[in-house]
Amino acid sequence: MPFDQHIPRPFTSADVRAYTPSAPGVYGISNAREWLYIGAADDMQGALLQHIADLDSSLMRRAPAGFVFEVCDGARRTARHHRLILEYEPTLNRRSPN
Repeated sequence: MPFDQHIPRPFTSADVRAYTPSAPGVYGISNAREWLYIGAADDMQGALLQHIADLDSSLMRRAPAGFVFEVCDGARRTARHHRLILEYEPTLNRRSPN
């Protein structure tokens, strides 16, 4: 099942602060071509702002343009996180072969 929020918001500090609660949940970050990363956090706003602040990260080097999120906690958050990763197959959540 896809994210509840279908239209991504711009991946900017201003939009993260304006629209994302400091609540537990799952979030997805994409660019114009692909889903880059799906994360889970106790504080989604804080987690997204940390991604934006880390300019040298592999995420930021891929020019993220949008984000979506869902508020959820506990076991539901863990299950939802894993389900979204399986569904969207984001580039940065894939395990690198060792």
